[in-house]
Amino acid sequence: MPYEAPTHAVERSLRATTGAKVIAGVDEVGRGAWAGPVTVCAAVTGLRRPPEGLTDSKLLTVRKRTALAPILAEWVTSHALGHASPEEIDHLGMTAALRLAACRALEALPVRPDAVILDGKHDYLGTPWRVRTVIKGDQSCIAVAAASVIAKVQRDKMMAELGADHADFGFAANAGYPSPVHRAALEMRGPTPYHRLSWAYLDALPQWRHLKKVRSWADGNVPEIEGQLGFDF
Repeated sequence: MPYEAPTHAVERSLRATTGAKVIAGVDEVGRGAWAGPVTVCAAVTGLRRPPEGLTDSKLLTVRKRTALAPILAEWVTSHALGHASPEEIDHLGMTAALRLAACRALEALPVRPDAVILDGKHDYLGTPWRVRTVIKGDQSCIAVAAASVIAKVQRDKMMAELGADHADFGFAANAGYPSPVHRAALEMRGPTPYHRLSWAYLDALPQWRHLKKVRSWADGNVPEIEGQLGFDF
């Protein structure tokens, strides 16, 4: 499928309007999964021409993004990954878990970025980071696209490794996301140690519903469920 190649337009704009020199593109993967961490990659690319074929990881075949990821890892100026575990997601909620994972990635970079290009419309990072949100930034911004591919390939590899002892769940194929195989294994065996136990899918599993974790919120305001898929996917 044809697609428009990402550019450095947003990065150039940030440099011109804010004086930022080191700009990181940030993207996440795993937000809507039933199992596994949410993973964030922060990538700094400068203004160099990217490897051919770079775009949002979701637009690439498994073969293409798997081949592209190590090339990108060598091409970028720097990159780092941050994760928030299923337990942290259950305890904090997805928005706070995303911020935790993103901060871990950004703080692991060798040079602290002056600004961040964040995929999407919501700034889940906030202070003290200088953030520019870009809807579909993983398609339009080179640094975010690079982060997208690296994050996706690394998390998929991690989920395949975690699933080695839980073959029925098909983590090597579904990476912890909803799928018929994943659903059938949950119904028969219940959640693994890698599942998010506050997620809505447990509502449809009467025999395992007692395992569900419910967060309590001191101010009485329960955040909107974000990115969760139940069994009606």
